[in-house]
Amino acid sequence: MNICLFSKEEIEKPLEIKDPRAQHIIKILHKKEGDTFTAGIIGGASGTAVIDSVAEKLSFTFTPESEGKKLHPLVMVIGFPRPIQLKRLLRDMAGLGVMAVHLTGTELGEKSYMSSTMSSPEAARQMLLEGTVQAGSTFIPEVAVHRNLRSCLEEIKACYPDFAKAQNKMALDNVNPAGSLWDFCTREKTAFATMQNPAVAAIGSERGWTDAERSLLQDYGFVRLGMGERILRTETASTVAASIILGSMGVLC
Repeated sequence: MNICLFSKEEIEKPLEIKDPRAQHIIKILHKKEGDTFTAGIIGGASGTAVIDSVAEKLSFTFTPESEGKKLHPLVMVIGFPRPIQLKRLLRDMAGLGVMAVHLTGTELGEKSYMSSTMSSPEAARQMLLEGTVQAGSTFIPEVAVHRNLRSCLEEIKACYPDFAKAQNKMALDNVNPAGSLWDFCTREKTAFATMQNPAVAAIGSERGWTDAERSLLQDYGFVRLGMGERILRTETASTVAASIILGSMGVLC
């Protein structure tokens, strides 16, 4: 835990001693009265908290020092993976600082995965929170879960008025891609820096896209791009693709 996060209401109140955050501060960080720890407001400032007392509750005084680490303009569309992969994937997406993750059912995806306890936005947000804390950030990516790709793309389109005209939509596909993601991002480096809409990257489930889904992505203006000949796990492909795109934006330098 590289930062202890609180809501706006919590930051002004003592923390129950049995709260997992208090337990981490006391038992893992070995903090006591007069010591400090890194704290932040979810969706807001980060700074330093000074422990005033440790008794039935942990009292502290928070001093904001920065606006926090803002999220980057990248939306990830990801075919619903195995639940055990999803936990790692969401932590990594939050760690990298993407602005939103849209999990979607796909035609070749295993339908039972979406019935898991991880399929709810609330459970997914908890994993994103863990990744945010690991990154020492205060901003948690948005998350949404969709039954199919069309409904997913329609919701994203509704969020961004210029989505239809945007040239920064990438669908990862190792079946006859139009080019490589690396080359595309290198060419679009300047466009990424001046774009009005966030970039959108779509990665299919472990069995990939169907021809119908490829046509749908094309209809929405996505360019099909590859990352070499190797077939990657959904979580690996998502992390690598996000890293390449964010690198081209200059935010990983």
